[in-house]
Amino acid sequence: MSTPLSARVSWIQHAARLLLGGALLLAGTGHLTTQRQAFQAQVPTWLPLDPDFVVVASGVVELSLGVALVTLPRYRVSIGAAAAAFFVAVFPGNLSQYLTQTDAFGLNTDQARLIRLFFQPLLVAWALWSTGAWARWRASRRRRPAAG
Repeated sequence: MSTPLSARVSWIQHAARLLLGGALLLAGTGHLTTQRQAFQAQVPTWLPLDPDFVVVASGVVELSLGVALVTLPRYRVSIGAAAAAFFVAVFPGNLSQYLTQTDAFGLNTDQARLIRLFFQPLLVAWALWSTGAWARWRASRRRRPAAG
């Protein structure tokens, strides 16, 4: 029998979703307040947008995702997919910080900036796993008839 689209998540996934929501709320607040300039250092110079606009917009997105992860468990799968896509979308900023050797957030060595790059895929995985989005995707793949 296939897994229903409304498959349940474990208590640890539920807790991890709430923790991710809280982390996004904290980061989004930082984007709009005390860490605004530090976040601007991560905006790639090739991006044809004002760095402050990018930081404010990404902060609003983070706050929205954080609120949604905490308050809308019924939509957790879609929100988890959106959060994962957001983490992928901001990865060029982390990569740019490494390539341009820009100091921010205490990342003042190439090694520290390089290590940070490996945490972005973990955020993607966290969003997909904690919301059940990964399980839903796998279940939908099993239901599809084989091509041929």
